[in-house]
Amino acid sequence: MTTDAPTGRGTTSKSQLAYEWLHDRIVSHRFTPGYRLVLSQIAGELGISAVPVREAIRRLEAEGLVTFEKNIGAQVALLDEGEYVTTMQTLAVVEGAATGFSAPLLTAADLAEARAVNQRMRESLEHFDPSRFTQLNEEFHSVLFARCPNEHITDLVRRGWGRLRMLRNSTFSFVPGRAVESVAEHDKLIELIENGADPLEIELAARRHRTATLDALRRFQRDH
Repeated sequence: MTTDAPTGRGTTSKSQLAYEWLHDRIVSHRFTPGYRLVLSQIAGELGISAVPVREAIRRLEAEGLVTFEKNIGAQVALLDEGEYVTTMQTLAVVEGAATGFSAPLLTAADLAEARAVNQRMRESLEHFDPSRFTQLNEEFHSVLFARCPNEHITDLVRRGWGRLRMLRNSTFSFVPGRAVESVAEHDKLIELIENGADPLEIELAARRHRTATLDALRRFQRDH
């Protein structure tokens, strides 16, 4: 392991810091699927006891990023292509719902922020960086469902995002042409919200937007 342990603990709990440290390494693929998570080793790396590390691992296990096997211990979850597909399908449903619930509550300032983020996405297409584009994409959608009153749904969305980060650094790495379409669809989503469209219509549009990315990847895999 590297020795870049977190510093500046402040009021943040040691468990939270351990969680963030582990989560970052899992989703960035520094800790690959099947990688064993040894509590004592991680605790020593971070300069803390094993208790907060255990708490962090339990949290990651609840999110599906870590599994615990008898006689093996904790390890980064082993995932396959089917897991990616089902995660995308589930995310399409919950992200669409979160956007639909949030839409009537969004302010003009919220929509202006969403447009600004989408503009940065459009500008990034000239020198395309799939990872950066994916980060901006999450930022854009975070604005659109920020006012969803159902915290359980937004939690499911963020968990889905976490799963995708572990499965693939960026789907746009495989289908860069999808990025152009995605930006255009973002404009249409904003227009629907601005025009006071029915929340169900907005929900379905957001759902189609997500599944279109999955469909694009499937076409790529079929053709290559």
